[in-house]
Order: sequence, then structure tokens, then C-alpha cells
Amino acid sequence: MPASLISNFRASIYFLACCGLAYFLSAPLAVWAEKADRNKPMNIEADNLDHDELKQLSIFTGKVVATKGTITMRGHRLEVRQDPDGFQYGILTAVPGARAFYRQKREGVDEWIEGEGERIEYDGRADKVVLLSKADFRRYRGTVLSDQMTGQRIVYENLSDQFTVDGQLAGSKPAADAPKGRVRAVLTPRNNDEAAK
Repeated sequence: MPASLISNFRASIYFLACCGLAYFLSAPLAVWAEKADRNKPMNIEADNLDHDELKQLSIFTGKVVATKGTITMRGHRLEVRQDPDGFQYGILTAVPGARAFYRQKREGVDEWIEGEGERIEYDGRADKVVLLSKADFRRYRGTVLSDQMTGQRIVYENLSDQFTVDGQLAGSKPAADAPKGRVRAVLTPRNNDEAAK
């Protein structure tokens, strides 16, 4: 083989290796972008704030709106505490007769999850959200409602992208709109183009 052909072959291999390395180094940044929500600061607006520095506890009341990266939470009262490692935990409640709201972008896809419940618990260390009492959980693909689940307790684990739905809270009677404490779900199949991704 001529030396110039071998040199061109080596240059092509080197170029392809560099392109592959660049792709693999940049891919995790795109895939994990929303998982970084847990490391973002929490921004909160409310009518009132009561803060205890010793306990690292803040209580916000009145038309509370909290954001943390792609996360948005709305309700009447939000208790936020921070552990010694800097992880934040929140308990969001609604006014009587209403439900609190939670929304977050899903990893690496044009999908959003949102949910409502009379009480919403956020665990920053475990990156987990719990929707309680008259809970409703929805997944949107783009702007189209894809999946919807209702129950009395819905747990969404962001790190593993899994959720569980319970039809009845332990020790409670089923809600009137959840007959016999059962879970209701509507699951939409992905079309062939989405499944191939």
C-alpha cells in the first residue's frame, strides 16, 4: 500500500475516533440536564415568610409559587427545610377544598410530568415527589396529554423515572371520586417514531 493511502486511512480513523469521543463526552450533558434540578436554587414567592435560622426552616404562606430549575410548585403553604448537606425538603399544601400543583420536565425528551394533590412532599436528597389525597399525575408529550393516573398517594422517583400509585391512604376511607379506593389510569402507547428514539 502506498504511504499516502496509509496516512489518509490513519487520519480518517483519528477523525472518526475524535468525533465519537466528542459525542460520548457531550451526550451525558444533554441526557442529565433535568436531573440537575435538585442542585439548583429554590426561588419562592409568597405573601408571607416565617424563617428559623437555627432549624433551617422557612414557612411561606399565601399564593406560594416555587421554582427550582424546571420544577414549578404552587399552593397555599410551603414548609422548606435544608439538611446539613444542603439538600432541600418541602411540604406544599393547598387551601381547604383545593389541590397544590407540581410540574417538572422529564429527562432528555420533550415530556413534562405534572401532578396535583391536597399535599405534595418534595425530597431533594432522594429526588422524589409524593402527591397525597385526591392525587392526579399526568405526563405530556410536548403539549399533548399522554398518560394520566389518579389515586390517593402517588410517588414519583425522578432518579429512576418510576412512579407508584395507591388507591387508598393507609387508615383512611376512599375518596368519593375514587370508588372503592382503586387506582385509575389512562396509558397512551407511543407511536412508532417515538418508540424508535
